[in-house]
Amino acid sequence: MRALVTGSAGFVGHALSRRLLSRGCRVTGFDGFSDYYDVELKRMRHRDLARFDGFTEVEAQLQTPGALIDAFAAAKPDLVFHLAAQAGVRYSLINPGSYVDANLVGTANLLEAVRAHPVRHLMVASTSSAYGGNTQMPFRETDRSVTPLTLYAASKIATEAMAHSYAHLFSVPTTAFRFFTVYGPWGRPDMALFLFTQKILAGEPIEVFGEGAAERDFTYIDDLVDAILRLSECPPPLPSQGAPVGEADSLSDVAPYRLVNIGGGRPVRLDAMIAALEMSLGRKAHRILKPLPPGDVVRTHASTELLETLIGHVPETPLETGIAAFVAWYREHYRDA
Repeated sequence: MRALVTGSAGFVGHALSRRLLSRGCRVTGFDGFSDYYDVELKRMRHRDLARFDGFTEVEAQLQTPGALIDAFAAAKPDLVFHLAAQAGVRYSLINPGSYVDANLVGTANLLEAVRAHPVRHLMVASTSSAYGGNTQMPFRETDRSVTPLTLYAASKIATEAMAHSYAHLFSVPTTAFRFFTVYGPWGRPDMALFLFTQKILAGEPIEVFGEGAAERDFTYIDDLVDAILRLSECPPPLPSQGAPVGEADSLSDVAPYRLVNIGGGRPVRLDAMIAALEMSLGRKAHRILKPLPPGDVVRTHASTELLETLIGHVPETPLETGIAAFVAWYREHYRDA
């Protein structure tokens, strides 16, 4: 099996690539090593992947003309996992152009590469932020997503729409999956768990947005990767060859395309997450309570009905277990006593 993973030096891309390689797959990792956060951490992830004989690194930007076409021609992938994107809700208020370049232009280039080199299944990463101003819980894949609160969310909705159009026009089996607050070892330094750990160990106060009452549907990285791989074995059928698997199915009427949530369906308050982190670190946090910033939502809650129907289970790692694993990795990586 040959796979091409965009964003392979990212948090999710690294974990997914590592799992694929451990199964004996050949993986082409495509990453531009943007400086949105610590580039050295990204380099370390790729060095970790380079320990496997089946890994090939391609360092290039999604938006560079011809880069993806060349990578596809060399890799001849059976599966494509499109994880590369400009991430971050709040950063989109500061540097909106980077979201247009990476998430819109970059995805368009990827879809053209898939058009030129058809694959068995295209897997496209999206986000729970796409639900935007929706207030009905849990978030269901069949809910309308027309109220994005940030350019980041809007760019990911556009990514889904572009992927659907190519699935329709060129019969590309495509699954778009929406992440719900992923965390775990090798995590992103811009996310709350990493930031809180760093500051608590340094004896610095942490800023708690939403005054600790905001809730997130935390998803452990190993659970996420497992779900992605199981979904990759369930390509959506052509409209003439298959039917929805139930009322919760988002299968398109006009394309081999499906949208799937990947979350545990168990929202946790931010202050409860901090308490679990304090327990793992053996230290108390000094909290500065702040209101939610623009673009943030009070609660995320994934409907897991479709995911369970398709792959048989949902993410289940307890938050305390996942946080303990992250803390162990962090202490090792940063040599914290």
